[in-house]
Amino acid sequence: MLLKIWRKLTTTLTGGAIIIATASVLSRVLGLVRDRLLAGKFGAGDELDTYYAAFRIPDLVFNVLVLGALSAAFIPVFVEYLQRAKENSGDHAEVWHLANSLLNILLVGLVVFGILFFIFAPQIVPLIAPGFDTEKQGMTVNMTRIMLVSIVFFGASNVMTGMLNSLKRYVSFALAPVMYNIGIILGIVLLVPRYGLYGLAYGVVLGSFLHFIVQIPGVHRIGYRYRPVFDWHDRGVRTIGKLMLPRTFGLAVAQVDQLISVIIGSLLAAGSVAVFTFANNLQSFPINVFGVSIAVASFPFFSEAFAQKNHRLFVQHFSISFRRILFVIIPFSVLILVLRAEIVRVVLGAGAFDWEDTKLTAQTLGLFALSLFAQSTIPLLARSFYAWQDTRTPVVIAIVSLVINSAGAIILSRPYGVLGLGLAFSIASFFQMILLLVVLRKRIGYLDDRTMILSVLKIITISAMAGAVTFAARYVINLGVNMQTFMGVLIQGTGAGCIGIAAYLLLAIVFKCDEITIITEWVRKARQQLFSNGVKKESSNGTTH
Repeated sequence: MLLKIWRKLTTTLTGGAIIIATASVLSRVLGLVRDRLLAGKFGAGDELDTYYAAFRIPDLVFNVLVLGALSAAFIPVFVEYLQRAKENSGDHAEVWHLANSLLNILLVGLVVFGILFFIFAPQIVPLIAPGFDTEKQGMTVNMTRIMLVSIVFFGASNVMTGMLNSLKRYVSFALAPVMYNIGIILGIVLLVPRYGLYGLAYGVVLGSFLHFIVQIPGVHRIGYRYRPVFDWHDRGVRTIGKLMLPRTFGLAVAQVDQLISVIIGSLLAAGSVAVFTFANNLQSFPINVFGVSIAVASFPFFSEAFAQKNHRLFVQHFSISFRRILFVIIPFSVLILVLRAEIVRVVLGAGAFDWEDTKLTAQTLGLFALSLFAQSTIPLLARSFYAWQDTRTPVVIAIVSLVINSAGAIILSRPYGVLGLGLAFSIASFFQMILLLVVLRKRIGYLDDRTMILSVLKIITISAMAGAVTFAARYVINLGVNMQTFMGVLIQGTGAGCIGIAAYLLLAIVFKCDEITIITEWVRKARQQLFSNGVKKESSNGTTH
C-alpha cells in the first residue's frame, strides 16, 4: 500500500504538487526554526544586523544572475530540447550539451562576479550599510566574502533543479530548500560556538552545498553526466541569454527594493535591520505557501487562454484564482493582526530576544499584515501579464512601487523608526497591486468585476467576524494559562487561532462563499490521486513520466 502511494506521488502531476507543497511547508517551518535559533542566540541587535546586511550582496548576485536565467528562460528551452530528443529516437546528446554549456558558462560568470564583489566588498558595504560603524562594516565585509562562495553552489544546484523540474522528478529539487535551511541551522548550533558570528556565514555556505549535493543523485538517474563544455554559440544558450534579460531587470528592481530597507535600517537604532527581516520572514510564510503557489499553478492556464485567444477563459481562470488567494489570505491577515504578539513570542521569543524586541517585531509584523492581500495577489497579477507576453508592464509598475517604498521609508522612518519601514513597504505593495489590476482591467476589459467585488466584500465581512471571535477566544484562554511561559503563549495563540479558523470556515458556509470549494477540492483531488487508479488515468493523458 505504501509503495503504491509513493509511486503515485512520484509519477503524477498531482502527486508532484503534493510533494512540492509538503516540502515547501517543511522548508518554511525550518525557516521559522532557524529564525528562532538566531533570535534566541543573538537577539535583535548589532550581530544580526551585520549578518542580514552581509547576506544582501550574495543574494543580489544569485537572484539577478541565476533566477533570471532559470525561472524565465532555461526550463522552456530545455523542455523544447527534450521534446526534440523524444522525436529523434530518444537521443539526449543535444539536451545534455545544452545543460553542460549553460552550467559551465553560468559558473564562470558567478566566479567572476564573486571575485569582483570579494575584491570590492570594502567599497560596496558602506553603500549598503552606511549607518554601521567601522567595526560593524568590517565584520559585514568579512561575512560577505565568506557567503559569496554559496552563489557557486546555488548556481549549479539551480541548473539541476531546472532539469529535474522539466522532467517532473519532484523529490530531489523539492528537498533542496529544506537542506539549505538545515545547513544554516547546523551552522547556528555547531559552528557559531566555535567561530562566533562567522559561523552563520559558514552555515550559509554549508546550506548551499547541501542544496546542491541533494540533487546530484536525481540528475544522475535521469541520465545527465557532467562535461566541461563551453559552447557559447549553442542556439539554446543564446536563446536563454535573450530571454533572461527582461526577467533579470525585474529581479534587479526587487533586489534594490530590499536593499533600500537595509540601507535605511542601518541608519536607525541597532537591531532595526534584524527586526525588519524577522517580521518580513514571518509574513512571507502565508504569501509563499498560498499566494505564490496559486499564482504558479494558474500560469499554465493563463498561457493556454492566451494561446487560444480566449479572453473569456482567461477571465474565468483569473477571477477564480484571485478570489481563492483572497479567501485564504485576508483571514490570515486578520489572524496575524490579532495574534501578532503570540506569533512573535512563540517563534522568536527565546534567549537574547527580549520583550522589547518582541514588541517591536510584532508591531512591524502587524504593519506588514495590512498589505498581505496585496503582496499575495501581485505574483498572480504579474503572471497575468507574462501570459500575454508582456514582461515590461510589471517591471515598470515595480519601479513605481520602488520609488514609493523608498520615499515612504525615508519619510516615515524618521518619526517611526523601523515601523516606518514596514508601513512604507505596505503602502508601496498596495499601490503596486492596484496599478497592476487597473492596467490589466484596461488591457483585458471586464474581469468578472461584479463576482469579485461581492466575493471580496463577503470575505472581508466574515474575516472581521472571525477576527472578533479570535480576539474573544484569546481573552478567555488567557484566563486559564500562565502567559509567562512558552507553553502558555503557545496554547493561547494556537487555541485562539484554531477557534478563529473554525469560525471563519463555518461563516463561509453560512454566507455561501463559492471559494470554500477550494478546500474540498484539494482534499478530494489528493485522496483521488493517492487512493485510486490515478496513475492510469494520468498516464492515458500523456502526463506521466
